[in-house]
Amino acid sequence: MKLSPERISSFCHPAARQVALKVVDETGSTNADLLAALPTMATPALLVARTQTAGRGRAGRSWLSAPGKSLTFSLAWKFDAPLQALVGLPLAVGVALAETLDMFNVNVRLKWPNDVLYEGKKLAGILIESAAATRSDQSWAVIGIGINMALDEELVARIERPVANIPWLADLDQDMLMATLLNRLAEAMEQFGQEGLAAFVTRWNHLHAYAGKPVVIVDHGKILHEGTAVGVDAIGRFLLDGAAGRIAIMAGDVSLRPSER
Repeated sequence: MKLSPERISSFCHPAARQVALKVVDETGSTNADLLAALPTMATPALLVARTQTAGRGRAGRSWLSAPGKSLTFSLAWKFDAPLQALVGLPLAVGVALAETLDMFNVNVRLKWPNDVLYEGKKLAGILIESAAATRSDQSWAVIGIGINMALDEELVARIERPVANIPWLADLDQDMLMATLLNRLAEAMEQFGQEGLAAFVTRWNHLHAYAGKPVVIVDHGKILHEGTAVGVDAIGRFLLDGAAGRIAIMAGDVSLRPSER
């Protein structure tokens, strides 16, 4: 898979043209690289790696990928808002990814708080790490994204959980695919900066994978809550109708799973 910053840039819309682009053959973690570079960063930045050797997911999990089999990248974006205003940003990113994939006739659904599912299996994951900017009324978000495309059987076995494969995505013009993703992400980040999560709640709920279905909320293998999934509220909490009524769950290291009962 050959990726060219210059060619990606040629496909970019105005919102994405402010983003500094870099493609590397291999790195440990694109998120870690951008976090380390934040003190000297003047503009938003996109770092794409053909291979990540230490990719990370939520709750310290590893994100496994292979050259040409997946698309792994991170976007650093500065917001004119304090860190606490970034609550719910993973939901907005999920909406942007789903809407982009829909442009390629890939119909996906969203799993709270940060997974993209295709036919019930994980197609993409999102890891957002935030950092304060030099001004207290500004903050940085480093948005790490991994999209499975054509994983082989050996890699799928190592992942040890159901993952989606869409091999023809790997056959697309990768510069055009990356630019299309960046265009929608940059536009979504601008909208989030101006309107906050409110601009994305209805769209996220429309794409919710488990609406009206029985689910459990799990923390390190222990079931904390169970009930019927509703959706997310205005501040990004997950709403669940349980035996004692409706509860709202904040994102953390807890996981949502379909109920086996």
